[in-house]
Amino acid sequence: MAFPPVVDQATWRKELDQLRVREKAATRELDAIAAQRRRLPMVAMPDYTLVGAEGPVRLVDIFDGKSQLIVYNHMWDPDPDAEWQCGGCTSLTSSFTRLDFLDNYDARFVIVTQGPIEAALAYAERVGNTMTWYSTADSPFGADVDAPPGGGFGFNVFLRDGDQVYRTWHTTGRGAEQLTYTFALVDTLPFGRQEEWQDSPEGWPQQPTYSGWLDSPDVARLYGPAS
Repeated sequence: MAFPPVVDQATWRKELDQLRVREKAATRELDAIAAQRRRLPMVAMPDYTLVGAEGPVRLVDIFDGKSQLIVYNHMWDPDPDAEWQCGGCTSLTSSFTRLDFLDNYDARFVIVTQGPIEAALAYAERVGNTMTWYSTADSPFGADVDAPPGGGFGFNVFLRDGDQVYRTWHTTGRGAEQLTYTFALVDTLPFGRQEEWQDSPEGWPQQPTYSGWLDSPDVARLYGPAS
């Protein structure tokens, strides 16, 4: 296995300082992107009804009195005999365990899935997911926010003004990885994600894409009630 070259402290510091210039530029660019995001227009949403643990609930009431709402649309296999749901969604959402800090920002973060609510709640329990789940199985809400039955995952953000809800932002694909700490941590490691698509020095360990990700059974083993 190859390793980074060994140098003296002064050389290492010089190389780090050069990298820091790019890191700071990326931070400033992310700040500019966030500023542009805050200036996006928004779209008025109909009065959807979803289903939660306590039964039917209007979309506006999912805000629980807050003015802002983040929704993760969790992919769902419609096969009633499916043992596991999307590994990527299951792994990503398992990282969100302490969300009360959002109270200080007048916001809430929930999961919405196409699965029937009973099945969704049972799955959340099985994999140790502590977030609040809602079902859009009997509502066009999921399809209308780019998470239709049989596919579609991602983040959607909404703003409430009284009883009127607006959609303000959406991302999917690799945009979703920007909202979890897991990849950011792994990217600081000398060997990075070790996925074959990444630009790594000759001799660095590499494996097929997704190989290092936790799959649904892994999440259940680590965080579920039998962990």
